[in-house]
Amino acid sequence: MEIKITTNQILKVLQILSWIIFIGLCVEAGGILVNTIITSFINPNDVRNFWDGADYLSSVYKFDQGYFLVITVVMIIVAVLKAIMFYLILKLFIEKKLSISQPFSIELKRFILKQVFLALGIGFFAHLGGKYTMWLTAQGVATADIQSLNMDGADVWFFMAVVLFIIVQVVNRGIEIQQENDLTI
Repeated sequence: MEIKITTNQILKVLQILSWIIFIGLCVEAGGILVNTIITSFINPNDVRNFWDGADYLSSVYKFDQGYFLVITVVMIIVAVLKAIMFYLILKLFIEKKLSISQPFSIELKRFILKQVFLALGIGFFAHLGGKYTMWLTAQGVATADIQSLNMDGADVWFFMAVVLFIIVQVVNRGIEIQQENDLTI
């Protein structure tokens, strides 16, 4: 007995995984935002309960509240950009603008181009946040754990942006060939 996995089944599984990742990223972004607001305006002692990077962030908060705010704003920006990336993926699934009979389309090109800019933004802010935390570490605040602050992997995001940009160029050429074929028929 042979089990056949169709493209539609794979797409359904990917859609479910995208929903799970999107919800997780929204929870992460919301959690960082709410914890920042509570720590900054309501109860400064709650910095101990702050997300994963609690040890580092509490020492930064004790050192200077402005530095704490900069780090958390960068963390929020990175988390929101990641959530937007998966929102666009889900939107692509829901709106069903992709056609298997005409795979190269302007919508696909725009979608991938948006992903390029989001990946660049994530890479830029993750790099900025990583450098900033390293600078704070050099100032004697505490040893930063960039991974627990979710600001690691900036180089991977830049690499992903370049790869996606190359794919945009391939899709662009596919659109041109598809339009030429439509004109000759």
